[in-house]
Amino acid sequence: MKLGIDFGTTNTVAAFADRGNYPVVAFDGATAIPSVIAVRRADAALCFGEAAVAVARDPKWALLRSFKRLLADAGPLTEVVVGGHPFKIADLLTSFLGHVREELTARSNAGLKKGEPLQAAVSVPANASSAQRFLTMDAFGRAGFEVNALLNEPSAAGFEYAHRFSTTLTSKREHVVVYDLGGGTFDASLIHLAGHASRVVASAGVSRLGGDDFDGAIAELVIARAGLGTLSEAQRSALLDECRGAKDGISPNSRRLTVDLTAFDKPPLVLPIDEVFAATLALVTRSIEAMEPVIARDGVGWSEVAGIYAVGGASGFPLVPRLLRERFGEHRVKRSAHPFAAAAIGLAIFLDEGAGYELSDCLTRHFGVFRESARGAEVRFDPIFPKDSRVPSKGEPPLEAVRRYRAAHNVGHFRFVECGDLKDGRPDGDVAPWDEIRFAFEPGLRARGDLQNVAVQRLAHDGPVVEERYRCTAAGTLEVALTVLDDGYTRTFKVAGRAAS
Repeated sequence: MKLGIDFGTTNTVAAFADRGNYPVVAFDGATAIPSVIAVRRADAALCFGEAAVAVARDPKWALLRSFKRLLADAGPLTEVVVGGHPFKIADLLTSFLGHVREELTARSNAGLKKGEPLQAAVSVPANASSAQRFLTMDAFGRAGFEVNALLNEPSAAGFEYAHRFSTTLTSKREHVVVYDLGGGTFDASLIHLAGHASRVVASAGVSRLGGDDFDGAIAELVIARAGLGTLSEAQRSALLDECRGAKDGISPNSRRLTVDLTAFDKPPLVLPIDEVFAATLALVTRSIEAMEPVIARDGVGWSEVAGIYAVGGASGFPLVPRLLRERFGEHRVKRSAHPFAAAAIGLAIFLDEGAGYELSDCLTRHFGVFRESARGAEVRFDPIFPKDSRVPSKGEPPLEAVRRYRAAHNVGHFRFVECGDLKDGRPDGDVAPWDEIRFAFEPGLRARGDLQNVAVQRLAHDGPVVEERYRCTAAGTLEVALTVLDDGYTRTFKVAGRAAS
């Protein structure tokens, strides 16, 4: 079976193709699996999803919510401590996705048989680093899924828009802006939709902006209004749960928000909705400001935009569509009928060969390496794959970049980074350091398994000619083949992000 699976900050949603329809998978009536892990303090036992939510208030268990946010800064060896026990984030994600696979087989309406192969298209935030992309793909694979595609979340939602609102697309208006506000991240993409061909023109995002932050802002308002003072970690977690539930119950017609404070020996707190909106205004404004630059890319004007498509669970917060309509006009803003599932549905559409959709995506961050110059007196940044470079579609050869030079040192020390912007040729803004790869240029060092303790020294003579060959796949993952051309010695490295916390 082919499934679109959106691993979200708050919930994980799946959808599948059924004769031209793309229903959301139900789990005994529920349309999502909570993206929550619980760890038993006594023995580090794990439980997931609904079972984890059920023990949220049990002091014997420690809860890990929103762990997708941890992937933004993680590498394969990054650890997190939960309930006093250390875990690799990659292992926790794999275990959670294994639970998702079990739920799909045992408790869903997808009609899966035990042991049936599961082909999946999965998604990541548009602003995700390649480390996060690698960790996500690797974890799905280790959990028993066959990953056929990895798409940016707003790109996937773009397929759902094309499927649901095709009549809004004309020869003069072939662009849509996807505004994707989820539980933990915000993404925006400008997508060109022509027939069944989808091309991402530009993307932007904020890695830590979503429903979790709305909950936090409301909680701070409650603390101030109710005089709760300093809270313990457990008390704050309980308050966030209450604020989250109250927030999710707000409708466009709500005039007040009521937060249950029984756990704090206080009566319910009733807040005017205008105060709640005032507390969250800066967050919504920040998302809109982050989205606006993508509209001006490639000279695309407003007259060419069919609409702004609001998706993601947090896009239902009434202040979001209100501000979007005030800024861009009532008729331009559209919201998915299934905002929490738009990405999963779009992924299922993409996998449906009969639908015939094609995607041409682009990199959302600059990827490059720091190099010495001026014989070691300076360091410069070499952007191997610039931001907005087109990512190959499925079945196309990888995007490649090649560098050749004569080595000046005994060991090559490669320090890779990703960044959101460049200023005067230097990484600027959101900069993510990666693994530091070492490669032996001198033959006498190649038998050593670990080059970390080998001092990098400038050679007294001309070094060998070296080739760096970089490849970016359709999934957005990266690898580099390093070769000494003089004697053919070569090694290939998966560029998978930071190795440790």
